Amino acid sequence: MPPNFLHAVSAYYDHAEQRIVVELGSKLTLSFSPHDAQGLENAKPSELDRIEISPSGLGLHFPKLDADIYIPGLLEGFLGSKKWMAARLGQAGGQSRSRAKKAASRANGRLGGRPKASNVRRRLS
Repeated sequence: MPPNFLHAVSAYYDHAEQRIVVELGSKLTLSFSPHDAQGLENAKPSELDRIEISPSGLGLHFPKLDADIYIPGLLEGFLGSKKWMAARLGQAGGQSRSRAKKAASRANGRLGGRPKASNVRRRLS
C-alpha cells in the first residue's frame, strides 16, 4: 500500500463544475477538467459518472471509457503521456494570437508563404 498521503480515497465527477474530483489520504483534494486528461478529453458527462479506484489507490479507472489516470502523474502535473502532452502544448502555442506572430505571418506571406520542405532541408544543410 502506498503512503497514506498519496493514495485516492474517493473520486467522483462533479456535474456542476464539470470536473473530476479526487480526495487523497492526506485530505488534499485534487480536481481537473476531463478535457485536459488523455483518454477523457472527448468524454460525455454520462461516461464519467462511474470512477473506480485501483486497489493500491494510485490509479483511477473509468470503465465506460476503458481509460486510466495515474494519481502520482496528476500530482506531477501530467494528465497524459509525454507525446500527448507535447501535442496539447503545441496546439495551444499554434493558437496564439500575439502581435509578433501576426506580423511574422504577414511578412512571410509577402515573401510567398512557407517554403517547401525540400527548400528548408537544403538551407539547413
